[in-house]
Formats: sequence, C-alpha cells, structure tokens
Amino acid sequence: MSLKRWILIGFALVAIVLIVVVAIVPGKIDRSQNKVEPVPLGITPAAQALQATLDVADLHADSLLWKRDLLERSDHGHVDLPRLLDGHYALQVFSSVTKSPKGQNYDSNDADSDTITGLSIIDLQPPRTWSSLLERSLWHAEKLRGFAERSGGRLRLITTPPDIDRLLDRQNGNPAVGGMLSIEGLHDIEGKIDNLDRLYAAGFRMAGFAHFFDNDVAGSMHGVKKGGLTPLGREVVSRMETLGMVVDVAHASHAAMADVLAMATRPVVFSHGGVQATCKVNRNLTDDEIRGIAKTGGVIGIGYWAGAICSTHPKDVARAIAYVRDLVGIEHVGLGSDFDGATTTAFDASQVVAVTQALLNIGFSETDIRKVMGGNVLRVLRAGIAPS
Repeated sequence: MSLKRWILIGFALVAIVLIVVVAIVPGKIDRSQNKVEPVPLGITPAAQALQATLDVADLHADSLLWKRDLLERSDHGHVDLPRLLDGHYALQVFSSVTKSPKGQNYDSNDADSDTITGLSIIDLQPPRTWSSLLERSLWHAEKLRGFAERSGGRLRLITTPPDIDRLLDRQNGNPAVGGMLSIEGLHDIEGKIDNLDRLYAAGFRMAGFAHFFDNDVAGSMHGVKKGGLTPLGREVVSRMETLGMVVDVAHASHAAMADVLAMATRPVVFSHGGVQATCKVNRNLTDDEIRGIAKTGGVIGIGYWAGAICSTHPKDVARAIAYVRDLVGIEHVGLGSDFDGATTTAFDASQVVAVTQALLNIGFSETDIRKVMGGNVLRVLRAGIAPS
C-alpha cells in the first residue's frame, strides 16, 4: 500500500475519532455533572392542585453551558422547556458561566486555569468563544435568543418590565416561560466597563460579580485573597443600577458583599445558595448578610444541592426558606436552584412541586407559598430591570 493511501487512511481515522468525540463526549460530560438522585417526594393531590396555579420563578440555572437543545425534553440534566412547563414556571433566569478553574472547590481557587475552554472547543462553539470570556457570554445570549425564536412563543426572552407583565397574562391560555439572561462572574467584561454595555445590549439583565476565583471586579468567596470590590467593581455597581441590571452577590466574598450592600440603591439578589444557620458552608449567607439584602428590598434564592442545604431533600430547602422568612420576612426569599450547575439534586424542574409540598408540610400558607415559589422573584426582577 502506498504512503499516500496510508496518509489518507490516517486522516480518515482522525476524522472518525473527532466525529465520535464531538457527538458523544459533550453529552457524557453533561450527564456526569448534572444528576438527579431521587428521594421519596410524597406529593399529595393538594400540592399538585396548588402547583397548577403557581407562577414559578427561579433565579439561577446554568443550562446554557451545555450542548443541549432546551426546546426538547432531555433524559438527563435538570432543565428544558418541556420540564419548565411541567413545573408551571413563569420565568427561569439562565446564567452565563464563562470560566471555571481546574480542581474547583469552595475554599480557595486561583484564576490560572480554565475548564470551560476545552468544553467550548469540544462543543464546536464559534471559534471566537475559545479565547474570549466576553464572546462566550455573547454566544450564550445568542443561544437563548435562538431557542426563543424557534419555540413558537413558548419561550420568551425577558428584558423589560412589560415583558414580565405580558408573560403573566395567561388569559390567552397559551403557556409560556420567560428566560432572563444573567452572568456568573464579571470577569467576562475583560476589565472594560464598556463591555458591560455590550452585554446589556445582548439581553443580559442580571450579573454576579465573581464566581470561583477573584477577578478584577471583586473578590470571590472561593478565591485566594477574597477581597472586596475593586475600583472597577464600584463603577460596575453604579453602571448596572443605571442600566437596569440586577446586582447578584452570590459567590461574592464577605468583603465584596459588604461593599455592594453599602453602596446599593436598588434591590440586590443572592441568586443561589443557602444560609449558614441551617447549612454552615462558607458560600452561604450569614444573618447579617441576609438582613443586608432584605434592607435593599432584595430576595434570596435558596438552592437544592448539598452545598446550599447540606442535603438534597426538599424538607431542607423548606427549612432554609423558613429561616429567612422568620429572620427578615416572607417577601425576601425565593428559589435559586442552581439546576444544571454541575450539581446533584433530588428532582428536576418538572418536579419542583416537591418544594411546594415541603412548604405545605411545615405549615406555609397558600399566600406565602405563592410568594416563595415565584411572586417575590418576579416582583424584584420587574423592579430591578427598569432603567433608573
């Protein structure tokens, strides 16, 4: 056999391997990172009936990170449009994750490595995303907008208060879910305040300042130095409030959170996590931080995974919600699942009635359940995305 033929065979084998990698590996990574490990949920007819009347709103899911068609029901992960409709969601906030350090942990991470770059390449995302954090977020915005355009009106991109009003007008009988864009770590502005305006123009209406490492905007609870807001970070807070972007303090260091709360003039959210009083993990809120967020008129999103509630059982979601209610009032607590955020939960979006059931089990009234399951989040987001 000639050398030329061997070379052609070699190229063909490489092509086959690449096709297999692109076709199989992204799904395997998704399945391994985003799991449902069921527990007995004990859903009653009363909970099911109440759920059918709710407008559920969740402050945080990372579903745009994965190579998954969110318009189709998937057999893995936590979120897609059919499952959101099953759960009677009115709105899901979709986060843009752009960088994640190797060996990611809750205690200390530097910014010297990144696992998202490899995922961007394997997923065959546009090459511009392979080396730019800003472009990764812009790509996530394109993905959500594309899903909305292909959904036949069942998924709607939310960018203004009237968008929320129209979403909640269900008199036409056509169910729809709103999708709002958020940012998980403002390292994606790449040190330039003007890039925040580009992200706003792309549809982003919420942003967390740091993720798992310190950046040039703020210190992370999981960073090395865990510092406060930088001068750029202070400029970002002011610009976000002017534009109508909701400030999210999830993952922020205690120092950065204190800095944000001291200067905020509009409601602040903690999009996903827990409270240290029921689950003493460093990423969760202290009582003073809970009070500080409530003082701004904001809302705290309680998550469903072990790092937030020290289990995955719905009763512990309800326990954390009840703690916030008792400390600062029912108006300041809601849902922040962290679905599809490399988390393991006991249920997916279609089964969020599990939280409704857990709240009923500990004596929450129907009125208060409506606030927790969506009313509080919708109120704060509607106010927060109005330009000042």
